[in-house]
Amino acid sequence: MATANKNLYAVLGVAKNASPAELKKAHRKLARQYHPDRNPGDASAEERFKAVQNAYDVLSDADKRKQYDTFGSTNGRRGAPTGAGDVNFGADFNLGDLGDLFGGLFNRGRGREQQARGMRGADLEAQVSLSFEDSLRGVETRIPVELHTACRQCGGSGARPGTSPIVCPECRGRGVKAENQGLFALSQPCPRCRGNGTVVEDPCPACAGSGRERRTKRYRVKIPAGVKDGTRIRLKGKGELGAGGAPAGDLYVVTRVTPSPLYGRRGDDLVIDVPVTYAEAALGATVEVPTPDGPISLKVPEGSEDGKLLRVRGRGAPKLGGSTRGDLLARLRLSVPKKLTKAEREAIEALQKVSRENPRERLFA
Repeated sequence: MATANKNLYAVLGVAKNASPAELKKAHRKLARQYHPDRNPGDASAEERFKAVQNAYDVLSDADKRKQYDTFGSTNGRRGAPTGAGDVNFGADFNLGDLGDLFGGLFNRGRGREQQARGMRGADLEAQVSLSFEDSLRGVETRIPVELHTACRQCGGSGARPGTSPIVCPECRGRGVKAENQGLFALSQPCPRCRGNGTVVEDPCPACAGSGRERRTKRYRVKIPAGVKDGTRIRLKGKGELGAGGAPAGDLYVVTRVTPSPLYGRRGDDLVIDVPVTYAEAALGATVEVPTPDGPISLKVPEGSEDGKLLRVRGRGAPKLGGSTRGDLLARLRLSVPKKLTKAEREAIEALQKVSRENPRERLFA
């Protein structure tokens, strides 16, 4: 390359004590100025562009810059710095994307390095069956969960008892290797240790070097009062083991509540059907109604219709995470006798004769 023997600081047009920010600013300006897309067919501009890229590649790297300042090259010998080689840009490369290109490559490399260090364990889900009464009271129970745990024979190291994993000789324990991409060096998970940073030379016979075994663990879980069917309870860190020292996943316990023969649920409210006779609905009455805490007396207003809802405050289900409760909704259901005694029939016939009500009048309005 014609510019290989030039002073790299002069190529970028900066002083020898230029800061990294000044180097970056000069590089961006010259890269745009001499980019092949902006100078099609101009061989000298392309040569200058390559020289700018080479100069920035050396001076932006602290180690390379130190070697260059000391020896005038990056190979430890006196002489001109080594060239960066040819750079091939696609025809659709956009000058405005230079910053995004450099930042994206750096971030992807850093992401691979973080991924190589370890991966969080998977979340698990288990179900627990509850009676309706237990869902209102809350219970503490134990649930079995099948998952991977640390091997009991090697303690999770993966090495035969009495031995230990060694530092990976290929990546020297970093878990990643730099892959040269011309102007850039991208980090990739180390193929020898698969990102762990250590290598097992003598595997544990029980887990074949994986450091894990599949078994069933029993966890104690507290089911709070007021849970509904499908409520998810999170047990942090009780899921699958993480890899490479990363944290374990979480365990989600899903409640399955057996329906009640008496009560339905509307959020935190309980709904119960309360049968009443025609006389109780028409004249009004006080009737006894069951609740989860025992029976109560309920006043049925005079002239109540079938399906009327009467609200009893604070007699519903407990609200999760709070000290309050929902309400009890008593739904009146008119009970019609299937067989009548002679006296009942005579009384109803007498009522029919004196009744002035026409319940179908509104149908013809």
